[in-house]
Amino acid sequence: MTDTLPLPVVRYLAARTPDQIADCFTENGVAVDEQQTRRGRAEIVKWREDVAKVAYRQDILSATHEGNQATVTCRISGGFKGSPVQLDYRFDLSGDLISRLEIA
Repeated sequence: MTDTLPLPVVRYLAARTPDQIADCFTENGVAVDEQQTRRGRAEIVKWREDVAKVAYRQDILSATHEGNQATVTCRISGGFKGSPVQLDYRFDLSGDLISRLEIA
């Protein structure tokens, strides 16, 4: 399914470390998760370090893209309250990088 997605989204989904994830974003990229906004790669690294403290599994359910936007729906399950959850990852792209990601 990821073969139908733009390269920046594929790179994000394949990344395993907070630094690899942050490298998928523009220098001033924005990530919105759990109603908190992180701006810039340093804040994105910190966010992903916090996320990595909880074991979880991410299964892609669907993916679409049009122009510079892509949406990936995932089932996230793991060691957190309310597991499993279904989330939409909405990406705005700028060239080969992500300029904004909103997880809802």
